[in-house]
Amino acid sequence: MSKQLISIVMDALDDMKGKQIEVLDVRDKCSFTDTMIIVTGSSRRHVKSLAETVVIASKAKGIQPLGVEGASIGDWVLVDLGDLVLHVLRAETREFYQLEKLWSVDESQTSVI
Repeated sequence: MSKQLISIVMDALDDMKGKQIEVLDVRDKCSFTDTMIIVTGSSRRHVKSLAETVVIASKAKGIQPLGVEGASIGDWVLVDLGDLVLHVLRAETREFYQLEKLWSVDESQTSVI
């Protein structure tokens, strides 16, 4: 299901002109999802539209989102699809939080003091 879900999300984001789409395999880094997709929207309205389009596309394929957070503001919308979590952010928000760096940290390179 995961590859099909990634395809559904990627097609929807591509159709809506999402920018800087990044797919992260986080199976070994967290227990709540397998894949994270991060995408940039050009404005609050675009961020909301990208998230809404993914929700509509997933429902059309019989996949009910578990939740959507942040749609009322539009700086950062999270769509929880279970095996996949989508983060849609404005460019400034994405640059500030740098989620790619957070989720790409190699556990073997970290140390505990």
